[in-house]
Amino acid sequence: MDWDEFGDWGKAISTWAAEYHRTIRDRPVRAQTEPGEIAAQIPAAPPEHGTAMDTIFADFERIVMPGMTHWQHPRFFAYFSANAAPPSMLAEMLVSTIAAQCMLWQTSPAATELETAMIDWLRQAVGLPDGYTGVIQDSASSATLSAVVTMRERATGYTGNRQGLFGKPHMRIYCSDQVHSSIDRAIWVAGIGQDNLVKLPVTGARHGLDPMALAEAIARDRAAGHVPAGIIATTGATGIGASDDLGPILDIARAESLYTHLDAAWAGAAMICPEIRADFWAGVDGYDSIVFNPHKWLGAQFDCSVQFLRDPTPQLNALKIEPEYLKTTGVSVHNYSEWTIPLGRRFRALKLWFLIRSYGLEDLRTRLRNHIAWASELCETLRATDGIEITSEPIFSLFSFRCDGDDATQQRLVDALNNDGRIYVTQGNFQGNRVIRFQVGQFETTRDDVLMAADVIREVWSGTS
Repeated sequence: MDWDEFGDWGKAISTWAAEYHRTIRDRPVRAQTEPGEIAAQIPAAPPEHGTAMDTIFADFERIVMPGMTHWQHPRFFAYFSANAAPPSMLAEMLVSTIAAQCMLWQTSPAATELETAMIDWLRQAVGLPDGYTGVIQDSASSATLSAVVTMRERATGYTGNRQGLFGKPHMRIYCSDQVHSSIDRAIWVAGIGQDNLVKLPVTGARHGLDPMALAEAIARDRAAGHVPAGIIATTGATGIGASDDLGPILDIARAESLYTHLDAAWAGAAMICPEIRADFWAGVDGYDSIVFNPHKWLGAQFDCSVQFLRDPTPQLNALKIEPEYLKTTGVSVHNYSEWTIPLGRRFRALKLWFLIRSYGLEDLRTRLRNHIAWASELCETLRATDGIEITSEPIFSLFSFRCDGDDATQQRLVDALNNDGRIYVTQGNFQGNRVIRFQVGQFETTRDDVLMAADVIREVWSGTS
């Protein structure tokens, strides 16, 4: 392909992309293909000679598109939406075109300096105090792993990377039983071990970590000769939106000299709304590490996760490695690859710059407030439906429900809804029972899209019960 052909196809694909989004409501939300159906259409061996682009693109539409679940569909109510607002998509086109590897300041100064500026824009937007800095990670999983490794190194006097953990006392990390599985995985990868992740009960309407249980667990572990290393709090956990009371947890962490990480991967975006921030983030000031994903609710193209750091020094001490060929001499700059686990880094800040400038914070706030209001409205509609029980009240724009029947009945309804294609939901577990999660967060969804779900749920349920 030469650059003239590239230009022609670039225009054609942009036109296709705009039409895809204009007509996306006409598609089933979840892919309707069977396992192996796509793979069966791919030749077993690679071609020896080149294929014309029009043939390749025709095969993309014929083979690939039927097997895609449409995450940008306005009736995507599963998981948490991975949004892609149009300005963010345009920025990603530019990033892909320039194709810079932005691991160091000198490998693209604009990428590093724009990242610093966007971190500070978002710090201001979510109401964190002056002094917080941070880094753009690929996902909250990587940010959490970075924080857990920092907890580990801090607890070992920064000897774990050199000496390993063999022969050292068991270190313990504390969280609620509502945390995301990425917390467990970070514990595995960091070498701390699942048995040393202490999951504690929740309490209250928001299902937050019980501070008394936390203090008692730390005391027991110290008495047993273990080394408490850190606490992981959550705002808007994946299952039902569980949100911890942050102030009391931070008080315990400070008294015990423990490192703190706050997982707000989904709901952190809502903190651009002052009234929500006052209600859910009281006491956030002072957390050592905080993560939220602009690629979820805020509209940035996946992947884009912001990790705020009260003081980057502990994480740098845990992760920084600087061979001669990566040194930047003669200037004082941030080399963000020293703040993260991967060395290679994409230019993720550009899409944040495009997104925030294009919409402004007030437009973004309106979208989030609408999603929260519409989720509550739908919840009340379902509550008024005979045979449907609301199992967890709306937290932000997430709630859960059950229909009459056992756990197998709930799964049959989830499967039937997703096979129907008009909406997409996921199952979960809460208080020992299978529940159906419903979360509003797709960037272009409307009130009609959300309220239509009640009709679909009632119709499909009547056909499966």
